[in-house]
Amino acid sequence: MTSKFPELGFYTLAGHTRTPADLITEIADAEALGLGSAWISERFDVKEIGALCGAAGACSKDLFVCTGATNHNTRHPIVTAGLATTVSRMTGGRFALGIGRGFDFRMGMWGLPKINFSQMEDVIGIWRTLWSGGRVMGHDGPAGKFPYLHMSDWLDEKIPLVMCGIGPKTMEFAGKHFDAVLLTTFLSDETVTRCIEHVRRGEEAAGREPGSVKVWTVLATCCNLSEEQRLHYIVARMATYMQAPIYAEMLVQVNGWDPKVLEDFRKHPIVANLLGGVDSLCSTEQLAELAKEIPEEWLPAAVGTPEQCAERFQDQFKAGADGIVLHASTPKEMAPAIEAYGKIRVDSDFEGRTNSPAG
Repeated sequence: MTSKFPELGFYTLAGHTRTPADLITEIADAEALGLGSAWISERFDVKEIGALCGAAGACSKDLFVCTGATNHNTRHPIVTAGLATTVSRMTGGRFALGIGRGFDFRMGMWGLPKINFSQMEDVIGIWRTLWSGGRVMGHDGPAGKFPYLHMSDWLDEKIPLVMCGIGPKTMEFAGKHFDAVLLTTFLSDETVTRCIEHVRRGEEAAGREPGSVKVWTVLATCCNLSEEQRLHYIVARMATYMQAPIYAEMLVQVNGWDPKVLEDFRKHPIVANLLGGVDSLCSTEQLAELAKEIPEEWLPAAVGTPEQCAERFQDQFKAGADGIVLHASTPKEMAPAIEAYGKIRVDSDFEGRTNSPAG
């Protein structure tokens, strides 16, 4: 299946939400705009990934439904495998499973082991075996001990696997083992290019066809919106990332930013005394204060008129991206930017593309 813009996806329920049913309206609006994929991040409050994927699949006709992301160790491998095959069958094959390494500190709080590449390679091998109708017997590997795993002989599912991350080692690993890559928000164009280079090195090391692993960027978008909305959509998004131990340090490192800025931001009284995420707890006035602590270069987003946002979309493709996942705003809010993009889109660049993030 191919929509008008298979190279464009969007994050539904961007960031914090208390009303997950909003997904239904967002899916309808995205399909009307011709977007190709809906991406769903997981928070264990009212954003459990299985429930949301089922809802997205049920209320869509053409959109690919993609997790971006969940972690392999929060469910038993056969439970995640069953989630994937169920949504895939329910949607006629419109499902991609995106996973990431997550945050070590969070895994520790939950009593789960830290995630490493060996575990991920092991578990995706298990999934692919199960999805092909195979059996996993006497397995004792990095992902765990499994005496016997089997789903159904008649299964033959081709479910794209997406690696979510940004680090050089993660990118090379993805190039070796995954079908697509989802980067994170707030990467400079130069960093996007470097990430893609690492993916291509992984492809080469594994003997895979160059460019076979599709790389998707995530672009925060704020088109024709008020300053208050910019604060909540863009500044709050980055500020929440800057709160996250290890993740924020990685974001600063890959972009070549000054770590002292991050250190000072975390010492700010608003941040230091906050018992939760900036995006879910801070007022507009507090966000305005925090915005003063974040350099403009730390917010590489699509902000401004529809034409300015459309040009930023093009920048991502010039940096080497295969697709863009639009973040922060709803499809309805992004509609003017998408319309403007359609006027400057180079149609020949996307001939043969489908809505699959891997195709």
